[in-house]
Amino acid sequence: MTKIRNYAQLAGDILAEVGGQDNLVSFTRCATRLRLVLKETPPQAAERIKQLPGVIMVVLSGGQFQVVIGVHVAEVFDAFSGLVDQSQLKTDGAKVRLLDVVIGSMSAIFAPIVFVLAAAGILQGALIVARHFAPQLANGGTFAVLNFMSWTPFAFLPVLIAITASRFFRCNTFIAVLCSCALINPDWGAIAARIAQGEAITFLGLPLAETVYTSSVLPPIFMIWCLSYVEKYARRAIPDVVSELFTPLVCMLIMVPFTLLLIGPITSSAAFAIAGGYNWLFDTAPALAAALIGGVWQMVVIFGVHWGITPVVMANFDAHGRDSFQAFQTIAVVAQMAAALAVGFKSRNPQFKTTAFSAGVTGVFGITEPALYGVTLRLKKPFICGCIGGALGALVTSFFGSYYYAYAGLPSLLTVVNAISPENPMSFIGELAGVATAIISTMAMVYAVGFDDPPLAADGAAPAASAAPKTPAAGEPAAQPRAVTLLSPAAGHYVPLEQVNDPSFAQKLLGEGVAIRPVDGQILAPCDAVVSSVIDSRHAVGLTCANGAELLIHVGLDTVKLQGRHFDTLVAVGQQVKAGDPLIRFEQQAIEAAGYDVTTPFVVLNSDEFAVRLLDVNREVACGQPVMQIG
Repeated sequence: MTKIRNYAQLAGDILAEVGGQDNLVSFTRCATRLRLVLKETPPQAAERIKQLPGVIMVVLSGGQFQVVIGVHVAEVFDAFSGLVDQSQLKTDGAKVRLLDVVIGSMSAIFAPIVFVLAAAGILQGALIVARHFAPQLANGGTFAVLNFMSWTPFAFLPVLIAITASRFFRCNTFIAVLCSCALINPDWGAIAARIAQGEAITFLGLPLAETVYTSSVLPPIFMIWCLSYVEKYARRAIPDVVSELFTPLVCMLIMVPFTLLLIGPITSSAAFAIAGGYNWLFDTAPALAAALIGGVWQMVVIFGVHWGITPVVMANFDAHGRDSFQAFQTIAVVAQMAAALAVGFKSRNPQFKTTAFSAGVTGVFGITEPALYGVTLRLKKPFICGCIGGALGALVTSFFGSYYYAYAGLPSLLTVVNAISPENPMSFIGELAGVATAIISTMAMVYAVGFDDPPLAADGAAPAASAAPKTPAAGEPAAQPRAVTLLSPAAGHYVPLEQVNDPSFAQKLLGEGVAIRPVDGQILAPCDAVVSSVIDSRHAVGLTCANGAELLIHVGLDTVKLQGRHFDTLVAVGQQVKAGDPLIRFEQQAIEAAGYDVTTPFVVLNSDEFAVRLLDVNREVACGQPVMQIG
């Protein structure tokens, strides 16, 4: 399978299942989820999307239709973006809650940059370790260079936020960056320092505040949100002949002073106030705060609202240079990782063992959705064990007064070194003790409590969660470098693929191929092959040829909405077929009467791995007539 083919197909299937672009208000992504805001949720859409190959889970939360995909969500998002004309998206009066808007905004803004921040955090952690065990290194030029590199994304965080926020709020990215750069200009830092020392400085007679914006989160976000409206009205008011020149000028002259005078001080104070509330709880009852975060955090992740805590964490680092929330958050992540690994060790199902180990390893890097939806939450008891283990581990950590002294984009086992501090030597010891407690207690509980191991199917494998194409097993055609001639799977009218009324096929996002408008209601095998997938809605079949080429025959456009009505699949996954064997029968007249186009794309999904040659054919083709050669 090629990444481009899989992600484009998945994106197209998701878009079709949620009702197409007409039902879409907006879409964003976070580190693991495609987040859709829909005008209305089609019946059974969540259940059908759960069955798509590559989808881990569907979560309806925060006013969003969240499709959990995992680490490859960026590729699916890019493919999804190519299928949607974002300029045509309209809310049409759709009502959303303020909290949903805030959380959705945070996930959309931080998801594209979270791995950049995580990378810098890992570098900071490495430097912390180096300085702790070899203090003399901190005096060298190499350390100095690496140190300022590690702080760069945090020093320029408002600029990174400007880039992603401008895309989310749909305003000019360069104007957004210009305004954010003004906020972190060293000259403003000098002015703010003078204000902090008691000097009264005004702008047009209005007093300026001493707020600085390096590493700030809420001020640039709210600034860009306001900018999206200012820019819109400026472009309407300014004549087109000078709009490109004066729109940036007007936006900067309005937004930068407005932020320095009002937006910045208010939003910064709000962030510090919320952080102060958490810190009060931690200072008053550290054990309670730790147990809550360690035990409940992964429940927050399940509902996809975990991005809302980011401004609080950043405010703590900005104000105090440390944060306890991430110290406890790490314990919660490690506990679910341990639960998934424990399932892998205990399970007797070979395929599920592989799934559990894979999810556990992903958790090492701070991404727990595969472990949650694929393993622990699915089995229920391991998830509960992970929550209890996370609470116990965080509780132990709280006894040592542990903090994180460097921001962790993705808190995980790899970031525990962020707890090292020469001024607080017990911090790191406490973090290690909490991690050890979480791992040991979680694994012990999983082994003691047990779980219902997924049963083995007749062939010794676990029942598949979806009809994903599989790798040919023993006895199936192995990939061999030889040419294959593909026959037309149906009799009918030949249609060039680029003329198909579906962008996924017409733009060849799914691969090279042809299309047939059938006339007799049957689909036959185009070559000797193994059936690699059978769609639940029975309108499509995937085949794997002897040379490894992967084929898709998709009867009709948007016919997945028929949910299998008028279709009859005649083969099963793993079945070997010969050229000319019947694959699908369908009631063509009934499908057309329901308003669907029966044009049938026939594509080579991994065509980028082969030389595909389309043969010259007449407009009318016979079933079994050669139409393509691959080799």
